[in-house]
Amino acid sequence: MIINADLHVHSKYSMATSKNMNPETMAIESVKKGLNLVATGDAFHSKWLKELEDSLIEIDDTGIYKTNDNIAPNNTKFITTTELEDNHRIHHLLIIPSIEVAWQMRDEFTVKNMDSDGRPKIRMNGAEIMDIAREYDCIIGPAHIFTPWTGLYKEYDSIMECYDDKPDFVELGLSSDSDLADTIEELWDYTFLTNSDSHSPWPHRIGREFNKMELDELSYNGLRKSIKDNNIIENYGFDPRMGKYHETGCIQCHKIYNIHDAMARNMKCTCGGRIKKGVKGRIQELASYDTPQHPSNRPPYQYLLPLSELLSTVHDKGVTTKYVQTRYDNLLKQFGNEIEVLLNTPIESIEKVDPLLSKVINSYRNNGLNVNPGRGGQYGTVEYN
Repeated sequence: MIINADLHVHSKYSMATSKNMNPETMAIESVKKGLNLVATGDAFHSKWLKELEDSLIEIDDTGIYKTNDNIAPNNTKFITTTELEDNHRIHHLLIIPSIEVAWQMRDEFTVKNMDSDGRPKIRMNGAEIMDIAREYDCIIGPAHIFTPWTGLYKEYDSIMECYDDKPDFVELGLSSDSDLADTIEELWDYTFLTNSDSHSPWPHRIGREFNKMELDELSYNGLRKSIKDNNIIENYGFDPRMGKYHETGCIQCHKIYNIHDAMARNMKCTCGGRIKKGVKGRIQELASYDTPQHPSNRPPYQYLLPLSELLSTVHDKGVTTKYVQTRYDNLLKQFGNEIEVLLNTPIESIEKVDPLLSKVINSYRNNGLNVNPGRGGQYGTVEYN
């Protein structure tokens, strides 16, 4: 069984998230995207757990859930997940066997208030969190490992320093890809996951990164086996230059710096703002090789950009405008779902519907996008002529 899975999102109970992050809306919008499996996110928040219990139905004790079939035909299924922040402000992603297990785990952690945020701040280190996760048969790994604020590598030079043991996967994050990560020798032994970390249910956010995976069966055990055996067929995600922390840059004026020049300036911009070390700069510090050395089982990494953002770029209209959304809906009506349009629909067929769109899709399918890179908290932008 081959599925498209986004295994890291947040609910409406996390800070700075859409109030529309509820199970019904997530299921409907994920169908539009073309996702077969999506994370619940925030599975230690009691109000969210109760809402999940009221809204979702477990399928035959598999740890896989669905909404009522009347909500969305062939609706996207759910898997129980949460992200945790440890006492070093490092983020960890847990994939949990079931909602019931999530309830049981809540009391195991040292935390001031588990319900203060969908992503709780745990007063424990990575090794302690991993021990609890393993006790409850969870899958665990570092979330967006290179992110300069909350990724594992902002604090440690190796994964083992954090966990004292090998986690089950590494999540790359929006500002990196397999080519960048595989310049670091210690990462060759890990399954790479690419997930959206979405705070919104709309298809230009949810599923903006996802994994094409082969499962023996659609179940928690099937997913765990696929990750542990690295049965990822392909990773899909941003061109890392689109990530908002790809280059080293000022968080105030967004000027880009070479990492060595930035450090010589004590990370202080000419404008007086703070320079934030980018993912590319941090990888250069950690790299074992100048060019990627992929292990034999590393799947391809295909760049992907949200369809509505591409439409917005080529037509110079806002993502949420009626102009863009009408064209978006028309493409889905003709070709099925967003992933199908972005990856599989022949360029000639797209050209008949939207010639401008066909050109930019053809460019990123061939890794030919011209990108003004992200830095200092500002997303990269596609330069389109």
